[in-house]
Amino acid sequence: MPRTPFLAGNWKMFKTGQQAVDFIREVVPLVAGRAGREVALAVPATALFQAAEAARGSGIAIGAQNLHWEREGAFTGEISAAMAAAAGASLAIVGHSERRQLFGDTDEWVSRKLAAALGADLLAVVCVGETLAQREAGRTLEVLSAQLRGSLAGLSATAAGKGLVMAYEPVWAIGTGKTATKEEAQETQAFIRRELSAMGLPAESIRILYGGSVKPDNAAALMAQPDIDGLLVGGASLKADSFAAIVNF
Repeated sequence: MPRTPFLAGNWKMFKTGQQAVDFIREVVPLVAGRAGREVALAVPATALFQAAEAARGSGIAIGAQNLHWEREGAFTGEISAAMAAAAGASLAIVGHSERRQLFGDTDEWVSRKLAAALGADLLAVVCVGETLAQREAGRTLEVLSAQLRGSLAGLSATAAGKGLVMAYEPVWAIGTGKTATKEEAQETQAFIRRELSAMGLPAESIRILYGGSVKPDNAAALMAQPDIDGLLVGGASLKADSFAAIVNF
């Protein structure tokens, strides 16, 4: 079964609610004619509701960039999967490298957040990736295997087939201008697919995105690789024309 291409923008800590609305109004006509692919934007929590309202009927899904694994409780500053869904999110990013590197998200936390996202009927985009030091030490596959097995611990094949999207983000390529070559990305993503299969998950139907300094001029080459099913776009998703060019690769 062919895997539908998935192009997702991650705005990180950029854009107010009104700026999100303005962006969506600008980008919708630019991508309206591109069929056969799914498009999403992960926006700040403060912009979720306005973005979802602006994107209604456009085919662009709106997602949260993070969430807490508990449904409610004394967790100041956090939002739950149910809250994100109520605000209009249909997906959530889980385990982004910045959450892991800057805010201490562990594989165990990612696993719990994944379960929470799926429990709220959100599509979960689970991120894995190695640092430059780990790559230079030849530990890329070891690190990815550990992250996969920890982050997806307890996940059933049925749940994975319904609501899991993977994203490979080499940490050394995020926001640095460096990008894994298409061959490097393909090799690593093929390994991830083999690991998913070894874990008893429906690897051939799970989409695996590439993220890390994705731009309009490298999107098509990356998407031509057999195990790259989509792109997780950072900085280039902040401008409507560049994001549309990636969607329309």
